[in-house]
Amino acid sequence: MVTMVSVIAVPRVSSLLKALNKSNERVLALGACFNEQADSHLICVQTADGQYQTQAISIHSQPRRVTGSCFFVFSGALKPSAGYLAKSSIVEDGLMVQVTMETMAELRRSLRDMKDFTVTCGKLHPAERQEYVHIQWQDEEPCFNKGIISPIDGKSMESLTNSKTHQRLEYRASGKLIRWTEVFYFLKDQHPNGLNHTSHNRLTERLARAFCLALCQSLCLLKEDGMTKLALRVTLDGQKVRQRPHRAAYFSSLVDSLLLTVTGSGVTASNDFKNY
Repeated sequence: MVTMVSVIAVPRVSSLLKALNKSNERVLALGACFNEQADSHLICVQTADGQYQTQAISIHSQPRRVTGSCFFVFSGALKPSAGYLAKSSIVEDGLMVQVTMETMAELRRSLRDMKDFTVTCGKLHPAERQEYVHIQWQDEEPCFNKGIISPIDGKSMESLTNSKTHQRLEYRASGKLIRWTEVFYFLKDQHPNGLNHTSHNRLTERLARAFCLALCQSLCLLKEDGMTKLALRVTLDGQKVRQRPHRAAYFSSLVDSLLLTVTGSGVTASNDFKNY
């Protein structure tokens, strides 16, 4: 008999419970962090004909014992008449587990109570192949952005909240292109008059647009100076407006544009800009 085990380690964070309450009752999707204990990871590659294939990258000449996944999806679409307790399959670079609605209800109840839960996959009658999907709660929060250093001041960006830009915000000028790719949030104690999440996203997008537009006229000069990766840090502060002096000529229009954007949003800020 062949036994396979999939383990999903879940951090004890309130955001997961909020997502659980807002999600569809029949589907539960969880994004996964990079697993440092895994010796291989699932990846999804696109072939020349446009099709997607699942592959596993691993350490050369070493057997695969633990394989990491990018996401997990639980679907309550499995019918009791199908003859299965549950079914698991690899989809692109993640794992999909099909369960009955009864099992889905038990799973959600266990997640709300922060209790471990096990899904047994396979036919109703014992077969040669069995698989177990274990959901285990962990007290330690996962480590994000390990090894990433801030280009502004050299401080570690580890465990900071960040988000990739899903909408392509890019501008072209003089045969060059500038693109906004990622945002990191340095969260402090929330002020009663602070911005909410929606306002933060709106302000971030405005800053990125102002940043890119202000530098469009200087893209060739930036390229000549070797400044191909740029970083901007804006600190929201209700007491002061501060800016660092820069020698390059293209910084004056940048600073003016950013300050106009921030003050126009009803807050004051300091800003730092640097190449890395």
